[in-house]
Amino acid sequence: MADSNQPTGSPMRRGLIGLIGLAIAALGILVAARIGTLLPGGAVAATAVPSRAVAPSPTVIAILPTPTAASPTEPPPTPIATPVLVPAALTGLLVSPNAAERHPIAVMIDDLSAARPQSGFNSASIVWHAPAEGGIPRYMLIFQDEVPDGVGPVRSSREYYIEWASEWRAMYVHAGGSPQALQTLAARGRGQWVYNADEFRWGGGRYLWRTTDRFPPHNVYTDGQHLRALAKRLGAADGPLERSWTFAPDATGDLRPRGGTIRVDYPTESITYRYDATTNTYIRYINGSKTPQVDRSDGKVVAPKNVVILRMAFGPLNDGHPQKHRLEAQDVGKGVAWIATNGHTVKGQWRKASPTAPTLLYGPDGAPFTLTAGQTFVQVIQLSYTFAIHDGEPPYWIPPTHRDE
Repeated sequence: MADSNQPTGSPMRRGLIGLIGLAIAALGILVAARIGTLLPGGAVAATAVPSRAVAPSPTVIAILPTPTAASPTEPPPTPIATPVLVPAALTGLLVSPNAAERHPIAVMIDDLSAARPQSGFNSASIVWHAPAEGGIPRYMLIFQDEVPDGVGPVRSSREYYIEWASEWRAMYVHAGGSPQALQTLAARGRGQWVYNADEFRWGGGRYLWRTTDRFPPHNVYTDGQHLRALAKRLGAADGPLERSWTFAPDATGDLRPRGGTIRVDYPTESITYRYDATTNTYIRYINGSKTPQVDRSDGKVVAPKNVVILRMAFGPLNDGHPQKHRLEAQDVGKGVAWIATNGHTVKGQWRKASPTAPTLLYGPDGAPFTLTAGQTFVQVIQLSYTFAIHDGEPPYWIPPTHRDE
């Protein structure tokens, strides 16, 4: 029979003491975790606690969480390059370098009532509007940095329009023309002055076509893609363009007047512009209509940034067809110009040194005039035609008795 009185130092007693020590050590770890401070990665820093003597015990190893290794830094995203923009020569607007080098394309546009609404105005850089047959005006739209959608109706050419288009050696698009104009195009229409793009040769659906929703001759149309293709075929290559006019950004809102109108009278119609300070544009109206002119191609209101009135002498074109009442213009030389931009109109001067030289604009001080970047409408009128200009109220209203006379 075994003896139940085990000596103090017996193996059983020593094992019991060891178990007690292990429990005390585990309790110490738990206490440290509760009152300690967590270090980065989950390690525990024990705070000061009273020490207490314990019986020798097996070594206790606390397994602490291994600090998480910092994840490798992801490379920053590749920055997107800011597009490089340059000013377009005909508008001063910032466009891509490719757009800035597109070859100018001038298109003759009908202005009889049966042709309205016409297409292409809002894509043009410059719009010329001048008397043609019997004083009936006709347009010439010059496209450059923007490729238009629909364009038309295309009509016949006149000599002075060719000379305005020659300022850019533009591809000149028309449907026939006066004998004088056709003679000039035959002699100087292969890039000397312009690149001759006659619908009689290039029509039939290849580059220009006739629509069925308009009656002839008000139904010749084209678009920008076909015009660009025809320019390439005729050798009107893209390339750098030299500016003729200078441009600046829009005037700030506090410098723009409220209201203002410009009216230009032709024998068969009148054109009115109403200045809008919010958009800093001149909204265009025809024949006193309360509804603005709209571009048939995009359905938007026609509203240029600049309006220029050029006064010059016109006379009958003695081409052997007096019944046509064709005109010719004295567009080479100089004359009075009324220049409207940012809601203000000044009296200046236009100058053109030769048929192919640029039509330059000068302010009242004789210095080159600065236009607002954007589209310009040029209203050319005979010296006998009437017009009226009324600038709006100053940005900050001044009592009439205090205004300068």
